[in-house]
Amino acid sequence: MGLPKYKKSRSSTRSQKAQWKGSLKAPTLVECPQCHQMKMVHRACTNCGYYKGKTVIATKVEG
Repeated sequence: MGLPKYKKSRSSTRSQKAQWKGSLKAPTLVECPQCHQMKMVHRACTNCGYYKGKTVIATKVEG
């Protein structure tokens, strides 16, 4: 594994550590085909419990 030839200054180190916040992004949301609520991609809908046209999570039925 390579090692650095020269010492990195404090300002370079701290500015590099401060950059991680800029790389954070909001999760991608898509519309559920069953209930039309927004849900995360490749996950079961928290509202209706469907994923790929099948019920995978039992949800409370209002009646």
